[in-house]
Parts: sequence; structure tokens; C-alpha cells
Amino acid sequence: MHRILLRELVIDAPPESFAATRDFWAAALLSEPRPVDEYPEFTALPDPASLSWVGLQQLEGGAARVHLDVETDDVDAEVARLVRLGATRVADGRTWVVLRDPAGLLFCVVPVESPWFAERSRVVPDADSP
Repeated sequence: MHRILLRELVIDAPPESFAATRDFWAAALLSEPRPVDEYPEFTALPDPASLSWVGLQQLEGGAARVHLDVETDDVDAEVARLVRLGATRVADGRTWVVLRDPAGLLFCVVPVESPWFAERSRVVPDADSP
């Protein structure tokens, strides 16, 4: 048995529009952009006027998009569960796994980082549970 939480919304922006996108969303959500030291392609918008966390990711290329991060205390088990539900594994990140949902939208399964995980997450029953 493991736990999951939909942790954040991530706005993915190509290099040529990243700064403008970051500045726009920071102003729109009344937040101060903060670099994420361990992941230089990410910028956090902590405590925005919306979700608990909004992130911005500078892409290496491609079109702008939005993706969700599903936080879990067992990445392998959650990826396996989501693949059984119809997701497709796309790539492995440093600590996360990128998946594609049945409609083709990308999302990530990430390890626990948020301080509210224990309080807000839900238990996922084991696959063999009724």
C-alpha cells in the first residue's frame, strides 16, 4: 500500500518565452518566482493565489504546455498502477517518471517533497486488495 497526492501544476515553456511566461504567471498569481537550486530548469511560484504550488519548467524545445505532478511515497508502485490503468511510460527523469495519459497528455509521478503530503494524500489499496 502506498499514498498519492496531486501536488502541483507545472507550466512548461520553451526557452524563448520562458522569462516572459514566468513573469506573467508570477504577477497573475501574486507570487515571487524562486529558482529551484537542485533543478535549474525549474522555477517555483510558492504560495500562489491558486494551488499550493505552481512550478515553471524551461523546456529544451517544443511547444508550451501544462502538466500535472502526482506525488507518491512509492514511485515504482504508482507508475505500475497508472500503466495498468492505461498510461504509457515515456521517460525517466532524475527522481521522477514521465507518463502519457490515454488522451496523450503528459504528466509526472514524483517522490514526496511537499510538506503537506502526509496530511493531504490518499492511500492507494494494493493491487490485490478487493
